[in-house]
Amino acid sequence: MQEIIKDIFNESADLKRQAGENLSSVIEEIAKIIINSIRKGGKLVLFGNGGSAADAQHIQGELTHQLDISNRKAIPSIALNTNSSVLTAIGNDWGYDRVFERQVEAFVTEKDVVIAFTTSGNSINIIKGVEQAKKEGAVTIAFTGKGGGKIKDIADISFIVPSNNTQRIQEVHITAGHIICKLIEDELYGN
Repeated sequence: MQEIIKDIFNESADLKRQAGENLSSVIEEIAKIIINSIRKGGKLVLFGNGGSAADAQHIQGELTHQLDISNRKAIPSIALNTNSSVLTAIGNDWGYDRVFERQVEAFVTEKDVVIAFTTSGNSINIIKGVEQAKKEGAVTIAFTGKGGGKIKDIADISFIVPSNNTQRIQEVHITAGHIICKLIEDELYGN
């Protein structure tokens, strides 16, 4: 068991180092876009399925509450996968493929930035949500892996983790998300 544990830690660390070397410019670009949106009265809207849903609400929590800087103003953000009543109503009436599309229509404006988490890049409900966000005029960002899938050709910016392992992709997503939160928080509320 200890060898398995060590192998997983090493694989995760190696992938994070690789992402740091090759994807830092994308992370910086994403942070700057979100900072610009917030300064102009926009918000960050996030969504995903399963573990990616947890990542979306985790990042939303860091921004709305705090990451490192306490007693700062809350940063406007919302995770669309957290309202079970809305998700089940839309899923029941219109199908699960439209659960994010419908909410994006309700909440997203041209001032906003949308981050969609999908490790495969092919989740239909995520794609439909991003397509609707583009119709609303928002900047769209895909956090993905496995080569980017279909969403890489739809989103304005894609953060593509170079892995086919869902767990490792999600580990890099949350690390990148924490970095983006730090950059946003420091820029808006740092000394």
